[in-house]
Amino acid sequence: MAKLSVFDPPMCCSTGVCGPSVDPVLPRFAADLDWLKRQGIDVERYNLAQQPAAFAVNPVVTGALREFGNDGLPLVLVDGQVASRGRYPERAELARFVGLVGTAVSEGASKAASGSCCCSSAEPVAVAIGGAGARSSNRCCSEES
Repeated sequence: MAKLSVFDPPMCCSTGVCGPSVDPVLPRFAADLDWLKRQGIDVERYNLAQQPAAFAVNPVVTGALREFGNDGLPLVLVDGQVASRGRYPERAELARFVGLVGTAVSEGASKAASGSCCCSSAEPVAVAIGGAGARSSNRCCSEES
């Protein structure tokens, strides 16, 4: 099976699905990566803000950063080769990149927006808005490490 590696721009957490203004593409993409993992694909994801060494040791990534800067992120590699640059691909594209032809790519796509804040857990997210103690009830964002 193919190995898919995602090199994200700097984000607040590993998926970027935290904070007051979440890009709607990010929960969908996180769900798509989880779907790939369930299909048996080896998926790795790196965040420039949290894992800069992973960027520095990969010559393909450092070359892309030299050429395009942060505009080249996210960078998606399949078996070490650039598959996508500067945007988050759709599930069907990801499936094609890794050779999953004939797989039902719509499975779970509607669940993308219901994922959790920073984790791949399927727990629902509950947020209290306003008040002194307002915070997310999702453990990965509300608990300290």
